[in-house]
Amino acid sequence: MICFDVLEHVHILDVRNVLVDIFRNAAKLAIINVACYSAAALLPNGENAHITVRQPLWWKGLIDSISVDFPNVAVWLLCSTGWHNTTAYAIWKAGDWAAQDGFVVKDGFY
Repeated sequence: MICFDVLEHVHILDVRNVLVDIFRNAAKLAIINVACYSAAALLPNGENAHITVRQPLWWKGLIDSISVDFPNVAVWLLCSTGWHNTTAYAIWKAGDWAAQDGFVVKDGFY
């Protein structure tokens, strides 16, 4: 599943549902690119076309929290922070996190 330059156009209250749909339809890999800056274009009501502009770590955290429900789907997240600038996260799969040597759950902390 590939999603390029779409999520920043989705209202913040709908972003989670759209991401869940992306994961549900991804067989093995979801490639997601999000613009993290205001668009040059305005909507007819004067609002910026990018209605959900957030920092890359906000998108990473949200997608991490959804990816745990789809442990076999790998994710490659690219966050465009400007016209020629991108923050690219290493491809991850939530199902691999528990298998890592450094993954520890301490008593009382979950």
